[in-house]
Amino acid sequence: MLGKAKIAVVGAGMVGSACALKLAQKELGEIVLVDVVEFVAEGKALDMAESSPLDGFDSPLVGKTNDFSAIKNSDVVVITAGVARKPGMTRMDLLMTNAGIVESISRHIVEQAPDSIVIVVTNPLDVMTQVCWTITGFPRHRVMGQAGVLDSIRMRYFVALELGVSVKDVQAMVLGSHGDQMVPLPRYTTVGGVPITELLSPEAIDRINQRTRVAGTEIVQLLKTGSAYYAPGAATAEMVEAIVRDKKRLLPASVFLQGEYGLDGVFIGVPVILGQSGVEKVIELKLTEAELSALQTSAEEVRKGFDDWQRARSEQGG
Repeated sequence: MLGKAKIAVVGAGMVGSACALKLAQKELGEIVLVDVVEFVAEGKALDMAESSPLDGFDSPLVGKTNDFSAIKNSDVVVITAGVARKPGMTRMDLLMTNAGIVESISRHIVEQAPDSIVIVVTNPLDVMTQVCWTITGFPRHRVMGQAGVLDSIRMRYFVALELGVSVKDVQAMVLGSHGDQMVPLPRYTTVGGVPITELLSPEAIDRINQRTRVAGTEIVQLLKTGSAYYAPGAATAEMVEAIVRDKKRLLPASVFLQGEYGLDGVFIGVPVILGQSGVEKVIELKLTEAELSALQTSAEEVRKGFDDWQRARSEQGG
């Protein structure tokens, strides 16, 4: 792979487009955008390609309308397709609608890119990742969800803002599901190697933790008619780069656990090593009882969502 990858982004909405542009700017290989809305992928890919003389990248960019043969032999497939929750739509409505979309895309991936590594971005993130893994039947190291990187970079920004320091010196770690049940870890969040527990008051840390948990909602409330896409797109591209260039990055991702952290049979955000083969290792941090309990509570929410999908799908004869 190493810089000559074929990367497919399924879903040419705002997150998919932001991700595709980042991937092109990083010159990770050929970028293919696929969307069901006629000519949206083609138009956005062309627009991005026309920015290349100024941005200085030579990555090929191609857009296709509802043509999954375009993802054939992709090394990495990113799934961003899905709908946002609308007024009157229940949590279950959203889950079933997006699960249907992810299920369909997953079948196309099996057919066209059976050796690919898949990164799921569609919400509800952890449940959708488990749906994708279930449908594809891929080994666990080749299916993961992007959430922890996004949540962690948001926390990094909030810490830098609070302390008035450069974001470059801040590292953060956020585990758990992508939502209100995420688990920020201040003990593993540092500025220049110094834990923020030694730099900030408990009250300031609590504020940062809470703002991190609701960061996506904060942006939705500000935009009124949309949700975040710059940071999610950049976070996803970071994961793709770690895989394509075999970086061996230690990053949080939603992965299938088999006994780690006392959890089994569920996708949840934990730190992993990302490299050319995908998830190369799950890192087990030493958590306090409170942190471990919060992570397990977060996992139970994911498990309930996945069980709801399985039950509804069975009732529909799926």
